[in-house]
Amino acid sequence: MTRTVGFLIFPDFQLLDVAGPIAAFEIAGRFVPEAYRLSVLARDGGAVPSSSGVPISATPFAQAPPFDTLIVSGGEGTRSPAICADTLAFVRASAAGSRRTASVCSGTYILAAAGLLEGRRATTHWQRSADFQRRYPAVRLDPDRIFVQDGSLWSSAGITAGIDMALAMIGADLGEDVARRTAQQLVVYHRRPGGQSQFSALLELQGGRFDGLLAWARENLAQPLSVEQLARQAAMSPRNFARLFAAETGATPAKAVERLRVEAARALLDSQPLQVEDVALETGFGDPERMRRAFVRAFGQPPQALRRAARTAQSHVAAAP
Repeated sequence: MTRTVGFLIFPDFQLLDVAGPIAAFEIAGRFVPEAYRLSVLARDGGAVPSSSGVPISATPFAQAPPFDTLIVSGGEGTRSPAICADTLAFVRASAAGSRRTASVCSGTYILAAAGLLEGRRATTHWQRSADFQRRYPAVRLDPDRIFVQDGSLWSSAGITAGIDMALAMIGADLGEDVARRTAQQLVVYHRRPGGQSQFSALLELQGGRFDGLLAWARENLAQPLSVEQLARQAAMSPRNFARLFAAETGATPAKAVERLRVEAARALLDSQPLQVEDVALETGFGDPERMRRAFVRAFGQPPQALRRAARTAQSHVAAAP
């Protein structure tokens, strides 16, 4: 069975929103020949320039084949297609006749403008979330998800998250072994769970002299990581280290370590069949109660609640038709 996957683009689309998922489906087709047929579409067809200026050749809407899946790209150019009657009519018709309709990054605006997301769960790039919620209050936006599936509608966060979404689709279509092998060929993690945060504590804290120290701390979370230990690693006195660290990162050493730990613990809870007690030990919390308090501070929920939510999201992906 060959599934046709269409990619909708427009002037000033984001190149990686399209190229990333295309590469994932193309590589999956190496393991299961003729699993996918790929088609790039634009209203008028022809060479469509991306925001980088690099064009992709597209088929016009009028010549579009029937789709199993339509993926709408995002990018700086989404404003025009989101108010284009022809584009919105095409998206609505495609959604009615296809098994799945999806968006990458700000492509969510086009799905919302087409009326497909009313009362449905979705996500988009974190930087667009506040604006999106103002424009489309009826959409149940989850701005802290890498991708979201609500029935036949899928949406993903910024740019590379389109690859995560494509891998989830491949897993649902062809099995997790094919998705895993595809991820290995792409040299990406298989698979960032859809519920994993778009935000990285390490990226938010980095940007100066303590970058190497933070990377070392993330690799050694099971250690105590006291101010004294971190200061020794940084070759500084504890008092001077604590003062400069807070001034440069905006967080105390203790808060920074806690952020690294809760991020690592949440990823383990989402993706590994470990007991909460084992996760607490592996990430340096020591005991589950200490980890629970840190989770409530960071996420507003205890670890068990977040794990249940992640498993529910994963079961929805696995059950996709």
